[in-house]
Amino acid sequence: MAVRTPDPDPDDQPSDDADFSAVGAAGFGGVPGGGANPAWLTDIELAEIRRRMPMLYVEAVPVRTDGTGAVTQVGILLRATPIGEITRTIVSGRVRYGETVRDALFRHLENDLGPMAFPLLPPSPVPFTVAEYFPIPGVSPYHDDRQHAVSLAFVVPVTGTCEPRQDALEVTWMTPEEASSETLASEMEGGRSTLVRTALASVGALR
Repeated sequence: MAVRTPDPDPDDQPSDDADFSAVGAAGFGGVPGGGANPAWLTDIELAEIRRRMPMLYVEAVPVRTDGTGAVTQVGILLRATPIGEITRTIVSGRVRYGETVRDALFRHLENDLGPMAFPLLPPSPVPFTVAEYFPIPGVSPYHDDRQHAVSLAFVVPVTGTCEPRQDALEVTWMTPEEASSETLASEMEGGRSTLVRTALASVGALR
């Protein structure tokens, strides 16, 4: 199965007839205090870069917690891939040039779960693991047929209402036991079932 690691917001890319002379201080994918992002890549440039160097991603396992902070539910996304397959996955996307990890994480959570999800990012974002995706299966538990990607993975509590957007069709809230089951693992892309189990183990939610 061709695995697709979700990319940044397609709606943020400039149109073919965009007037770049009118781009403001932040630009398209702009850098704070600077002009248009000099690292914005066309599809052809991105494909070339992916063949030559690792790409940096952030991933998030959305959870709901009780009053003591214990994880009670895990949010798993149902997503349509560009080739028409339906898979289960988690929040994921690239870090932009000039963007902090915190900002990238918040942006992808809002993009996938909607603006009313209200994620609670920790004061000091520290990933529970670093996942390495390789185009060659078997090098690590994680696989992405397009690229070598290095992903910082986080467990993020959300307190609001989730309304998935873009290519995320819905979010299904599961118990930790359901989220770590073999049934779900068979539906998840790129080895992300391993990432979900690691996330739950990191917060003491596996029994």
